[in-house]
Amino acid sequence: MKKLINAVDDFVLESVEGMCRAHADLVAYNPDPIVVYRKDTPRQGKVGIISGGGSGHEPMHGGFVGLGMLDAACPGAVFTSPTPDQMQWATEKVDGGAGVLHIVKNYSGDVMNFEMAAELAEGTRVESVVIDDDVAVKDSLYTQGRRGVGGTVLLEKIVGALAEEGADLDAITAMARDVIANVRSMGLALTSCIVPAAGTPTFEIGDDEVEIGIGIHGEPGRERIKMESADQLTDRITNPIIEDLGLTSGEKVLVFVNSMGGTPLAELYVVYRRVAQLLDGGGVEITRSLVGPYITSLEMQGASVTILRLDDDKTRLWDAPVHAPGLRWGV
Repeated sequence: MKKLINAVDDFVLESVEGMCRAHADLVAYNPDPIVVYRKDTPRQGKVGIISGGGSGHEPMHGGFVGLGMLDAACPGAVFTSPTPDQMQWATEKVDGGAGVLHIVKNYSGDVMNFEMAAELAEGTRVESVVIDDDVAVKDSLYTQGRRGVGGTVLLEKIVGALAEEGADLDAITAMARDVIANVRSMGLALTSCIVPAAGTPTFEIGDDEVEIGIGIHGEPGRERIKMESADQLTDRITNPIIEDLGLTSGEKVLVFVNSMGGTPLAELYVVYRRVAQLLDGGGVEITRSLVGPYITSLEMQGASVTILRLDDDKTRLWDAPVHAPGLRWGV
């Protein structure tokens, strides 16, 4: 194993420090417990938006702290849930008197620890939403129900924009639940990744094999198959999303094609091309798109597809200005 790290135990903190130094105009961090937060937080009268999860999925979540997105993020150890004290610290830090929304991916540790943090944050009104957009499997190694994956990025952008507009906590929570009800994802892996603390691949996969429906921590998917063409593989992860959402002719969507960390942009555009063909064939119009490595699994080679059903409000909020280390437009 060759990785650009110093010591395994220092990896997350040093990575966070480097990001915050690189984007010192936008974000800062608290070293203990580790939390990344907006330089201008708290803002009086603004609902605070926080999220968090295991490191190794960069730029999610710390890279999405900034104008029009998150107010703070709690990075856990690699592929490990952050702790309640991180979430409590973040909740209290961003509280501007209007309440705080917790965005939680559906993994058992994340759900439990965010619940504890909400109870510990005395004097702050907290609402929580749990995102479970992965259509690949109903239950996984870390979940009861579907996993939270690529749709998290779209959720954080849309509700972050609504909070930036000054909406109240009830309206923001309602929008979050609306997004969760209308977004679905599925991914595939061509190779495994290597967690620094382990030093060995998370799972074994042959040079001629593909894991269909992989989780972002390397959890097993629906099936292991022999390698196929890009179009065939894209069909395998896109058609279940279209079917689960029940998309019909005339609808408008946002399509997000994501790299799991080791897949180049050129290959992602091949995948996007095929997703567009499938949607065109059903009369579904892609009006917004996002392509690139936004929720990764260290250096895993693979891709995921996320589709969000759009309406005028979601489209407006998606287009709203955002300025975070990992996402920027309109400013």
